[in-house]
This record gives sequence, structure tokens and C-alpha cells, in this order.
Amino acid sequence: MRIGIVCPYSWDVPGGVQFHIRDLAEHLLGLGHEVSVLAPADDDTPLPPYVVSAGRAVPVPYNGSVARLNFGFLSAARVRRWLHEGAFDVIHIHEPASPSLGLLACWAAQGPIVATFHTSNPRSRAMIAAYPILQPALEKISARIAVSEYARRTLVEHLGGDAVVIPNGVDVDFFAAAKPNPEWQGGTLGFIGRIDEPRKGLPVLMRALPKILAERPGTRLLVAGRGDEEEAVESLPEEMRSRVEFLGMVSDVDKARFLRSVDVYVAPNTGGESFGIILVEAMSAGAPVLASDLDAFAQVLDQGAAGELFANEDADALAAAAVRLLGDPKRRQELSERGSAHVRRFDWSTVGADILSVYETVTDGAAAVAADERTGLRARFGLARD
Repeated sequence: MRIGIVCPYSWDVPGGVQFHIRDLAEHLLGLGHEVSVLAPADDDTPLPPYVVSAGRAVPVPYNGSVARLNFGFLSAARVRRWLHEGAFDVIHIHEPASPSLGLLACWAAQGPIVATFHTSNPRSRAMIAAYPILQPALEKISARIAVSEYARRTLVEHLGGDAVVIPNGVDVDFFAAAKPNPEWQGGTLGFIGRIDEPRKGLPVLMRALPKILAERPGTRLLVAGRGDEEEAVESLPEEMRSRVEFLGMVSDVDKARFLRSVDVYVAPNTGGESFGIILVEAMSAGAPVLASDLDAFAQVLDQGAAGELFANEDADALAAAAVRLLGDPKRRQELSERGSAHVRRFDWSTVGADILSVYETVTDGAAAVAADERTGLRARFGLARD
């Protein structure tokens, strides 16, 4: 099958959607399909052989964050050329309602279109206001996927229609097989995310840290991600700042080792999350997870059975839970085992098969429609069957 995938966000600045698209493309390639991904990227950025650049992206406030998107006449021309040259059996557009390549591709594409909706934002005035513009493009979509029940709810409330829920995928064995780094072990809390994006929750964790250190002074907080490190610790007393170690951006291999090493992985995100791929990665690596009780996080963690939850933005609750877990190896082992079992449902062997089933449904449907149209034409003009 020839599959075209459209990524709305810049390939240069990795995030959950880009990782999902990358892993999906590589999973499909591994199964023998032909795959091309169109994504915003600087023209001089090294790209995997299956990724085609649609040009440089620009930062735009979107869904409580800053997304790097690509829109305009040049982008539209690149989309049309990519579609023409690809001659795809199915086109898979991610975030078709965002002001980026997804919407451009939806306008330009012909044939079966599958769309995945990642956003969870039940109060999006922008999406409501944009609906008259979006409607003609969205009506061309053959099948809709939402990565969670909360992304599905956003879609239903703002754009109408419905979607099948297929979660983000993870290569579970890749994380499970990672080798721990001894330097990251021993009384460690872990955090991965953009340091200077408040909704990722690092400020909440920083407010909790003094109380954690008061009870367990040997604790270290390991932080992986880009951002202003000095600004991140400025709320901490001077004598506590050495207990925070910044690792910067880490490779996929080091991320897996990080998650295999920490005593507790903390996800203090405050909102705007439709899924929580980092929680799945952490569980895959066997890390006990402590997360804010966002609806999407609670669903990923099986309502607290596969990881502990604390009240969103409550630094005191976070601190109490972290202290309890750090002092209870048996409970951490229990969470690790439950998480490792629960996470198998998110492995690409399952998620990829579900997505392929959607592709096959829409392509079979398109073939049936085409056959009916040919039959109608033959009958109209009195032509013999092939």
C-alpha cells in the first residue's frame, strides 16, 4: 500500500505528535508498505529518507502551547506536488483542523483520507469560530481517529461527527530492554518535557521539591528537556538547587535509559493533554509513574491502577505522594509490574494493526464506489463489462 502521512508540526522541534508519526511510518515501512511523510522542516535539516520537507515552520500559539506550523501559498504548492508525485492509496492527515499542512492537504487531496485528532481542548473558541472554514475540508475525510476519548470528545463537540479511538503507539520492547544508567539511579525523580512551557508542570514540581527534600534530603530531581535552566530553579532556595540536575535534550536511547533508571517518573502536567505518550514510555521502561489527575492521564494509567495520581496543580499532594513512593520500594515494584502489563495494549503491534484496518476499510470502500461508478457508466452508455 502507498501511504502518505501529513505531519502538522515542525520535524525540527520534536513533540508527541511528531514521535507518533515517525514511529507509525517506521512501523509501516517495516511491514513492507511504501510510506512518505510530509512535514514542516528547514530545508537544510537532515531528514529521514521517508520525510519530505514542506518548508520552514513559524511559531504560532496553539492549544495552550507554541506550535511550529506551516501555512501559505508556497506550502500549498508543496502539498499539491507531494500529493501528485506520491499517487497514494490512502492519505493520513494528523490534526486536519490546525492551521498547517493538515488543512492544506485536506483541501487538496483526492481519494481516501484518514484523519487523526490529537487535541483535547473542550473550550476552544478558535475551533468553534473556524468551523465554517474547516467544514468543506473535513467533509472529505473518509475515517476519523482520535488518540483518546478526550480528543474524541473535543472533535464531537466542536466539529461534529465521531471517531474511532486508537491510542498513540509505543515500541514497548525498546524501552523495556534499555540498560539503566547507574548515575541516574538512587533516590531519583525524573521529569521529561519542555522546561519553559508551564502546562508541562515543572513549576508545580519545583514548588513540591522543598517538602520532598525536607523528608528525604538525598533525593535528586533529573530534568531532561530544553529551556531556561536558571529560570526553572529560581524559585528554589539556593542550597537546594544542586539537587536538580539538568540533562538537556536526550536521544531516544538515553530517554529509554533515563526512564529505566529513575525511582519515580513524575508527570505534573497541568492541562491540554489528550493522551500522555510519556506515561506509556515510562511504563514500558518499568518506571513507577506519579502523574497529575488529568482525565487523559487517568485513562492511560487505568484510573490509578497502573500509576499513582495526585490532584492537578497541588504541589503539596505531589510532595506527599513522592515522599511515600520514594520510601516504599515494594509499592514502586508493584506499580512497575502493573504498568509493564498494562502498557502492552499500546504497543505498535496492536496500534499499528488497528490503524491499518482503518486504511483497508477506506480503500476498500473507495474501490467499491469506483466499481459502482464504472458499472453505472457502462449501463448508461451500453458498454460491455471488462
